[in-house]
Formats: sequence, C-alpha cells, structure tokens
Amino acid sequence: MARSSFQTSEFVRRSNKILVCVRLHKMTVRTRIAPSPTGSPHVGTAYMALFNLAFARKHGGKMILRIEDTDQSRSTKESEDAILSSLKWLGLCWDEGPDCGGEFGPYRQSERIEIYKEAIQKLVDAGYAYPCFCTAERLNEVRKRQIENKETPRYDGHCLSLSKEEIEQKMQAGEKYVYRLKIPDEGACEFEDELRGKVSIEWSQVDHQIIQKSDGFPTYHLASVVDDYHMKISHVIRGEEWINSTPKHILLYEGFGWKPPSFAHLPLLRNPDKSKLSKRKNPTSIDYYKDAGFIPEAVVNYLGMMGYTLPDQREIFDLEEMSESFDIKRMSLGGPIFDIAKLKWLNGRYLREKLSPDEVLQRMLAWKANPEFLGKILPLALQRLETLSDFFPLAQFLLNDAPEYTIDALAGKLEPGIPAKLLKIAEWELEKISSWDRESLSSLFQKIAETEELKLKQILSPFFVAISGSTVSLPLFDSLALLGPDLARTRIRIALEKLAVEGVGLSKKGLKKLEKEYAQKYGNRID
Repeated sequence: MARSSFQTSEFVRRSNKILVCVRLHKMTVRTRIAPSPTGSPHVGTAYMALFNLAFARKHGGKMILRIEDTDQSRSTKESEDAILSSLKWLGLCWDEGPDCGGEFGPYRQSERIEIYKEAIQKLVDAGYAYPCFCTAERLNEVRKRQIENKETPRYDGHCLSLSKEEIEQKMQAGEKYVYRLKIPDEGACEFEDELRGKVSIEWSQVDHQIIQKSDGFPTYHLASVVDDYHMKISHVIRGEEWINSTPKHILLYEGFGWKPPSFAHLPLLRNPDKSKLSKRKNPTSIDYYKDAGFIPEAVVNYLGMMGYTLPDQREIFDLEEMSESFDIKRMSLGGPIFDIAKLKWLNGRYLREKLSPDEVLQRMLAWKANPEFLGKILPLALQRLETLSDFFPLAQFLLNDAPEYTIDALAGKLEPGIPAKLLKIAEWELEKISSWDRESLSSLFQKIAETEELKLKQILSPFFVAISGSTVSLPLFDSLALLGPDLARTRIRIALEKLAVEGVGLSKKGLKKLEKEYAQKYGNRID
C-alpha cells in the first residue's frame, strides 16, 4: 500500500473551544461515500464519489462504499441495488463495500446496530450524551417560542437537569426517549477544512443533536462518526451542507477519545437559478442520464468539470487522467451550475471525437436498439402496424429524451387548471411507488380518477401527451413501465413547466392550495 504525507487532525481542549490542530504525518489514505438507499441514485452521489475516488487514487489509497440505511421506514433493497448499479455504470468503483466485502465490514449500518449501542453507552458514561424524554408537543412549543423571540431554534436542554433516579423511573415506566449529544454552553468549535481553511462555529448555533432515536437506531451523526473511525477513514470529503454539523462530529470524536479525520467540504451542484440541485427543477437520477442516451464517460467528465480544472485546462479528460493530476486544493468553491445543455454538448463531442462509428453503433445497440427492449415495444405496437416502417414512428417517443407537442394538445378538452392539477398530483403520487410496473401504475391512475371523481378516460389525456407527445399512442401504462420512473417523472415535470410558461399552470397560491388538498386526500408527500 502506497503511503504519502497528508494533513490529519487531532483536537485539544482550550478554554471553551475545541481547536482542531493540523500536523503532518504518514497515513494510508482512505475515503468513503455513504449514500442512503431511499430513492433513485442521485447525480450528487456520483459527484461526491468521483472526487473521493480521485483523491484516493492519487495518493495510492482506497475508497469505501457504505450504505447508510438507519432510516428503516424509507430504505429499500431496490434503491441500494440501483445505487450500486448506477455507480458501476459510471465506472466509479470502490475497494470495499456491501457487495465486495472488506476488512472493516459489515458495510450496511443496519448490520452494525450493536456497535452503535456500545458507542452510545460510552458517550453517556463520559458525560457527552444524555436521555431526553421530551414529547413532540413540548418540542414544537419550544421551537415556536424561540422563533417568536428570533432565537436560533434548538433544544433547550430541559432533560439535562434530570437526576439518575428520575431517569430510571421514566425508563421503568416505559416512557419513550432518545439520546442527545450534550453541547457546550459557551465558546466555539474551530476546525481546519482542507478547502476553506480555518472554520469557527459558535456552540450557541449548534443543537443538542439526537444521536439515537427512540427505536434504538442511531442517527446519521453518531453512525457516521463511529463507522468512519472503525473503517479507518482518513479524509471525509463531503458536501458543504455538512459544515454546520462538523462541530457535532468533532465533539463526538472527543467524547470517544478518538482523533478526527481531515475534513473537506465540496461545493454543491446547483440548478441554473443557483438553488441546490433538485429533482423539482432538473433530472437528478443517474438512471435518467443512462436511459436518455448519455454515455458514462461523458457524465463522469462533466461531473469532474463541475468542481475541478486540470492543470493544462483541458475540458475532455477521463477518470484516470483526473486522478493522476488531482489536487484537492485546486477545487473551486463556487457553486457549480449543472447545465444539461452543456452536458449534451460534451456527450456529443465524446460520440464524435472519442468513439469510432462502430463503437457508437455498439453503444446504441447496448442502450435501447436491442432485441430485448424493442421486443417489449413490438407487442404494444403490433395492432397498429400495416408496414414495418410504421413501427419506428410509433416507438419513437420511447427512444427520445422528451417528445414535442403543443400546449393545446396538453390542455385538451379539460377545464383550465385541471391538466396542471392532475399532472402535479400524479408527480407526487408516482414518488410513492415502490414497484414500477403496469399493474401498479394502472392502480395509481385509477386511484387518482376515483379520488378526483372523474372517469379514468377523462384524466389520461394530458398524460398521453406529456409522455408520448400525442393524444393517441401506445398503451399509456405499458409505455410508462417501459420508460422507467426517471424519464417518466421528468416528462411530467417538463409538461408542468410548459403549462406554467403559457400561464395555464399552477400559480404559487394555487400550488399551496393544492398541497393542502392533496394532504387531505392522499396523505403526506415524499420529497
């Protein structure tokens, strides 16, 4: 194993501050990515994986993949499989993980619960954690009062004053409780960020974080620190949204008596309006780009361009070239804009400049021009065929990124505002689907029709147009199943955007009203 000199961190307590001092010494570089299997594989996960991998490869180290599935209500095996598959498609492979094992497994947090329980007890014994019995009602009241007083909303430490006897009585009585991290009352936490230099955050801005939930499962904060230590992670390279959580993590390291790793917080991918990249404004699933006909080398190249510039300023480079020259100090701190038009331009250059015509043909055959995929379309189209040449116009929308259509076709004969309402409800409901197949999709739309007191045939018109570009097309539910969730959801989002541009979509006021109505009829949304 190659070794190099790097910065690492150790803490010392000085007055009311935690100061992370940096010193140089030899270490084996180990980075990690830790996605949560709670939805489609996100391009942000690939973005973080790329820079963790490039850093590890540059210094002869290893990258670990860990599945953070402590949210048992939302974590699924299907999502985990999709994450692993999509990262492998991009060529962002790891050295240790749930699929390939390693010296420091298991690599799923749900399989490490006993380790966390022991860790919690150590923190309690050391005075860094305490049980909290506060009800949701009390916490909501405290938060409301703090907001009214223009204070930073945080736990008020109510249960810190409980005696051992009171705690035992409450536990024996079966009262539900969580464990919280005890935060210093005064001073600040100072730590060194590999990209940003010295960072200082006042303890008054840090909440008494819940580190173990009432179901016995740890929260991200505890589990990630415990796992990073036991898996010997040397550098935590993650998104800038975790900067404000770093004091909690450093405090946990202190409570355990462990040296923290080095931290580097990368800028987040942004929408064109500078907001955090989200599926509401951009396709964010890696599978979308795979299904839409992008090639993995171009996607990886583009993600690299988002935060890093090679010393020779080249725009086209592969993972190996990026890793060879990688210097984390060269990373830009500006919020990189994820622009699909620029990605398409880059993808086109790859097709023309990096691949031969025969190689492009092979990519097309492997993508969707193969007997397996076309064979699924043929039974749907067969009743409409008179010649073989009729097939491709019918199947075209299943091979396109997005179809073309007019607003009039999308609005159809429905009353103004109804198409946008139905599309938005379907967008929210489709997020809840666990099995993306014809039967599940049919049941979902039947449910919407019944709930909205409309006939199924009445509500399907805008969906035919949004999905296929025509009011008459191949069977809708079969087409949705073939498209897959990412392309289908994106087409619905595009349809909503087109309606909004033409002034027949949902206004802000209308959306708020629909959100309340939706919650009453369909339950909570999944964001």
